[in-house]
This record gives sequence, C-alpha cells and structure tokens, in this order.
Amino acid sequence: MAEVTVDHFFQTEIRVGKIVRVEDFPKARKPAYKLWIDFGELGVKQSSAQITKRYTKEELADSIVIAVTNFPPRKVADFESQVLVLGVEAAPGEVILLRPDHEAPLGTLIS
Repeated sequence: MAEVTVDHFFQTEIRVGKIVRVEDFPKARKPAYKLWIDFGELGVKQSSAQITKRYTKEELADSIVIAVTNFPPRKVADFESQVLVLGVEAAPGEVILLRPDHEAPLGTLIS
C-alpha cells in the first residue's frame, strides 16, 4: 500500500452529514442507493453508495454518516456522485457505515 504524507491526509475534507433522501439505483452496475446528504452550510450533496446488503432505505433515512466532501464528482451511470460515504467492508460486498458516536453539527470537519 502506498504511503501518504500527513499533509496529503489533511487536504482531505471528511465531514459529518445527514441522509435526507434515499432512492434505489437500478442503473448502477452493482446494487446501490442514491443518497442525498445534508452537510449544513455546504448544502445537500448526492452520493451513490453500495450499501444495500446491510441497510434498507428506511434505516438510512435521517441517519448520520461520514463522507469525503472534496473529491471531484464522479459519474455513476446517469447520476453524479459528489461525495464519498465512508464505511468498512465487513464481508465481500457488505459495507458498515462509519458514524460519530455523539451528536455533531452537520458539516463538521473531522480532524
């Protein structure tokens, strides 16, 4: 695995957001959801997330997530994914979302 410097790491903006909308994403190559995530002052950003094995749409609605907010947008089928939601692959294709264990204002920068 390639090493990165601390300076490179701290250029990555990782923030707290709240999922405000979830839709199925049938056009994605692998099963995924379309997410709309509120990052407070940064506004609502959208993301494609392959988290359908672990979470239902109802479980995701209004939940808090951690995401990288300063990667360039990426086109996934006909959808622009603007942020990368972070998680841990617990088993092949099964992702567990990273979440803060206490309340934090939306948009808070992880440090």
